[in-house]
Amino acid sequence: MTKIKSLDDLNELRKKAKAEIDLREGLKDIRITVHMGTCGIAAGARDVLAAIMQELAASNIQSVTLQQAGCIGLCDQEPMISISNKEGKIYRYGRLDRAKTREIIRNHILRDAVLYEWLIKS
Repeated sequence: MTKIKSLDDLNELRKKAKAEIDLREGLKDIRITVHMGTCGIAAGARDVLAAIMQELAASNIQSVTLQQAGCIGLCDQEPMISISNKEGKIYRYGRLDRAKTREIIRNHILRDAVLYEWLIKS
């Protein structure tokens, strides 16, 4: 737990908390959903969520809402994320790890380049 020693420490903590809340709420250009059902968590969804948060913070991306959802019945594809844009197009990536997740953020989110080889075929 962080010790607060000054008003500046408190303001910094407030700023960090607000940034984390803003990441999870609101309608922005892109929404990333990490599927966190039991099967997803067991397959590594927490690592995927952490990698997304790290990449978004490192790249200072403000146009993304990050949220969590439960299982969508594709347990063999976990860990899995869905990315939707403001037009309503949904891209679902499966069998992810930290490295793949970082590449998705760097390419799909930053460069608008879909990584088709990692999409779940429906």
